[in-house]
Amino acid sequence: MIKIYSTSWCPPCAAAKRMLTNMGQTFEEIDIEKEGISREKLNEITGGSTVPQIIINGKSIGGFDSLMKLNQDGTLKELLK
Repeated sequence: MIKIYSTSWCPPCAAAKRMLTNMGQTFEEIDIEKEGISREKLNEITGGSTVPQIIINGKSIGGFDSLMKLNQDGTLKELLK
């Protein structure tokens, strides 16, 4: 299961969602502004205060840059199993 904490105006958030969609992955998107989640609370939940924050199978992987790195080194496929 994938969760993406995001905002509607965030380009890296859109890029992460597009990348996962293109990979055939489904995800739960949580808009922190609509849900009233502060950056402090986001940090408590995910370990990061910037968006996107991506959680794969309960493991926080960070943001879009981290997602890209995991995809490039092949680790992402393992996490998604």
